[in-house]
Amino acid sequence: MPKNTICVWYDKDAEDAARFYASVFPDSSVDGVHRAPSDYPAGKAGDVILVDFTVAGVRCVGLNGGPAFRHTEAFSFMITTEDQAETDRYWDAIVGNGGQESECGWCKDRWGISWQITPRVLLEAMAAGGAEAKRAFEAMMTMRRIDVAAIEKARRG
Repeated sequence: MPKNTICVWYDKDAEDAARFYASVFPDSSVDGVHRAPSDYPAGKAGDVILVDFTVAGVRCVGLNGGPAFRHTEAFSFMITTEDQAETDRYWDAIVGNGGQESECGWCKDRWGISWQITPRVLLEAMAAGGAEAKRAFEAMMTMRRIDVAAIEKARRG
């Protein structure tokens, strides 16, 4: 068990979410499903309460904690992509599975978790600074799903 693991709160679908992530992202897996050993206020013995999973190499725990807490954009997974095809594949998987689009490369999955599907070219443009970063940033601000060709064009001026 790693010393530090991200814990993500779900209402009741941590296992479904983990299996979905494992089917979409490379280096992802469902590593363990833990069931309640006895009845408890919000459930019964045998209910899934914790799911150990990995998303793109990052270890996580999904906690089926009930509806008390909702997700916000204050937490998101940021997935760096190499090209438009990879960007489209992840975006379409998340949005097409009951999720929703947002702005600037952000979307939410059907469980309300926010994802940033971010092409490497955008990160490189921002790191370059100056006029190149400004042009790429301004182009990104007009997008939902990031358009790699448009970002590359903006970088060139």
